[in-house]
Amino acid sequence: MPPLIFIYLVPAFFSNVGLTVNKSPVYSMMSSIVLPMFLTILLLNIDVKSTVKVMGRGVFVMLIGTVGVIIGAPLALLLVKSGLGPDGWRGFAALSGSWVGGTGNMAVAQVMWDVGGTEFGLAVIADNAVYLIWLPIMLGSKNLASRFNKFTGVSAQRLKQLHAAAEAMESDDRAPAMRHYLYLIFFGLAVTAVSDQLSQLLPTFGKILSTSTWRILLVTTLGIALSFTRVREIPGSHNLAMALVYIFVANMGAKAELAGIASQAGWFLLGAYIWIFIHGAFILLAARLLRVDVHTAAICSAANIGGAASAPIVAAYHSESLVPVSILMALIGYAIGNYAAYLTGLFCQIVAG
Repeated sequence: MPPLIFIYLVPAFFSNVGLTVNKSPVYSMMSSIVLPMFLTILLLNIDVKSTVKVMGRGVFVMLIGTVGVIIGAPLALLLVKSGLGPDGWRGFAALSGSWVGGTGNMAVAQVMWDVGGTEFGLAVIADNAVYLIWLPIMLGSKNLASRFNKFTGVSAQRLKQLHAAAEAMESDDRAPAMRHYLYLIFFGLAVTAVSDQLSQLLPTFGKILSTSTWRILLVTTLGIALSFTRVREIPGSHNLAMALVYIFVANMGAKAELAGIASQAGWFLLGAYIWIFIHGAFILLAARLLRVDVHTAAICSAANIGGAASAPIVAAYHSESLVPVSILMALIGYAIGNYAAYLTGLFCQIVAG
């Protein structure tokens, strides 16, 4: 069983059989403190300069793939919304966070769009079900390299430059010490506090832009800003952030209603598969227009759909030298995932009526 499914379903099961409570002050604390903390810490590793230097036009392929996620969501929802509940669109909004950035962005989208436990559960299940299909496709695309590269018109020189730049990358393998975790917690709390205060001063626009949405967008922006400073050099940020993410996902599972998940799962999964192939079409179109190779295209899609967990797997299968840059690509996804989830939620809300 994939870890995310396990982390979500175990507390959901205990809650639905009455062994744990599904309402607690602790759950609201998760949204007000834990979520902005892990979001800030997660964004610190972003290295836009190095990513662009190695991937070049590949960064734009990923961004176009992100557009495919944003546009694909309302199109797929339009086809399946009759089989979903009135809040089914919120599940699509949550899933879009994962499909642009990763699990952390999906958790953030949950708060941004007030996604209920049932809809979040549908997003978690669809995320993993699609992953089981999409990952083999991204891995298998290596076997189509010659035909794909001929289709896109990529030059041999471009391939040489890609691998040379990737091999020249330097990686930081320092083991984090206790002081590093304290630094990270400090910056996480500081950004949380500043964003909370600023969000109270900004105007709201009904369901379109609430105070909580402003807060998340501010945390995202400040976290990205810190990634351009020496704070990015603090080791251990990704591991600490993901530990907090999994705690938050368990918190969501404890509030889920499994009966609601079962009744809508089929339709939601159908919508997710339609959606992922729309994203794939955008990746193909971008690869053709920008003339990139199959390795770059596969990594760009994996960085979107699977995030930092999947992009290195796809990169290692295609070429070991591309593993470091695949992680950087996934981090770019973390940076834009919350903005993309906001736009996707707006479009899905319009489609849902």
